[in-house]
Amino acid sequence: MASSKFVKSAAICGIGAIATFIPATFATANAATTTKTVAKKSGTFLGSAVQTRYGAVQVSVTVKNGKITKVTAPVYPVGTFRDQQINSQAIPLLEQEVIQAQSSNINNITGASYTAQGFYDSLVTALAKAGLK
Repeated sequence: MASSKFVKSAAICGIGAIATFIPATFATANAATTTKTVAKKSGTFLGSAVQTRYGAVQVSVTVKNGKITKVTAPVYPVGTFRDQQINSQAIPLLEQEVIQAQSSNINNITGASYTAQGFYDSLVTALAKAGLK
């Protein structure tokens, strides 16, 4: 078959599949007009305080020229010895994950699921304020 100037896209709906063929020039032009660019800011951005089963978690993110340079959790559960024990290990790991990923695409911490979820939820709000994901 000769070179085609069509973009093939498919959407799976339930059991069957629907395929459509769109001219490549239309798909490219349409994608360019619908892409939304969010300006990346520099500064320190504080996420929302997220209430978990064991207490609130809040994340602060420092961004310089669109790059995450520092992540801290100024608020996290420390009400019991067990909270302190778990979070003294989990929070630094979560902070490292964000720096390495440069996004909210981080792994959960086994044994600290509630803290990790609160951390993630707060992180997402901080990154949104910074114009990042």
